[in-house]
Amino acid sequence: MIDTYQSLIANWSYPTTVRFGPGRIAELANACRGAGIRSPFFVTDAGLASLPIVTDALSGLEEAGLSTVLFTDLQANPVAENVSAGVALYRQGHHDGVVAFGGGSALDTGKAIAFMSGQSRPIWDFEDRENWWTRADPAGIAPVIAVPTTAGTGSEMGRASVITDERDHTKKIIFHPKMLPAEVISDPELMVGLPPAITAATGMDALSHSLEAYCGPTWHPMGQGIALEGMRLVKEWLPEATANGNNVNARGFMLAASSMGAVAFQKGLGAMHAMSHPCSSLKGTHHGLTNAVVMPYVLLHNLKEIDEKLCALARYLDIGTTATSIVDWVLALREQLQIPNTLGELGITTDLIEQMVPMALEDPCTGGNPVSMTRGAYEQLYEKAINGTLT
Repeated sequence: MIDTYQSLIANWSYPTTVRFGPGRIAELANACRGAGIRSPFFVTDAGLASLPIVTDALSGLEEAGLSTVLFTDLQANPVAENVSAGVALYRQGHHDGVVAFGGGSALDTGKAIAFMSGQSRPIWDFEDRENWWTRADPAGIAPVIAVPTTAGTGSEMGRASVITDERDHTKKIIFHPKMLPAEVISDPELMVGLPPAITAATGMDALSHSLEAYCGPTWHPMGQGIALEGMRLVKEWLPEATANGNNVNARGFMLAASSMGAVAFQKGLGAMHAMSHPCSSLKGTHHGLTNAVVMPYVLLHNLKEIDEKLCALARYLDIGTTATSIVDWVLALREQLQIPNTLGELGITTDLIEQMVPMALEDPCTGGNPVSMTRGAYEQLYEKAINGTLT
């Protein structure tokens, strides 16, 4: 581990205001006031609601004179109904902003509630297609303070939410520039109690974001550079964060890597995410874990188009000089973190392929894949990932 530093405490202004470092959660009330929030709507998942990190945060807001309501009615893969329920309570309580506190599901739900709080059209009218975001009333978008408690999705840095459409079980991206949180509090101490399996799965999600962005064909040199350093931080610190969850420095570097991955994927994602989304929608698989499982299969499928990039990445990570060095590293890292080898181990069976393929083809991430994807290509990739055929 080659990082040297004086302190992990810093203030950043990219892409939004970030208060980074251990203990910064104590500044939550101050951040709310700075965003003009006097009556925050606190969104988190039920599993966190009774833990000290949430109860202490709520107490701090109340002690600061901020009237707060807790909302926990959300799924691991949030659906439109979760957003609608939140919007109804938000309006009923006359709140003026959202604290989105938790992993990707809570952050996405909280951002979507804030976005929809002042809209009159259905949520699906704002899917990330063409210029649909211009349909929104920007004055009706409430401010958000984002507090991530996992190092994976990086949703705290994003201008969108991923919400499942219950009508067809597809994940859809709801986008608007003003969905970017007004402030982010990134406190690695909030992640100290995160179990090793969740640490590993969310960390691999962070890797998938930087890796797919890096391999994508879109020209975005800023995203390319951020992706490179994000992957280096994952290489250096994910095994340590998983093995020793009390290491606040490891947690901090992984939190940075997660945020970096989300910034980098402005450049685009690809078939890893396009394959993962149907699995999560249909069978409720963990998003980061699913990305980790399909990762080597997609890398091998894209190998001819990304050979030069992977060779450069291998040299940067100091793990070899060939493209297959990256594939071998991913496989070794998965084994070290006890990530399953196949989608079959996640409950995905071959009879689902017929349903998943069109969903993957329609997924907006497909367009960012280095190799143009077809129905046949996805059929083969799903079959390989289910059965464990690495060729």
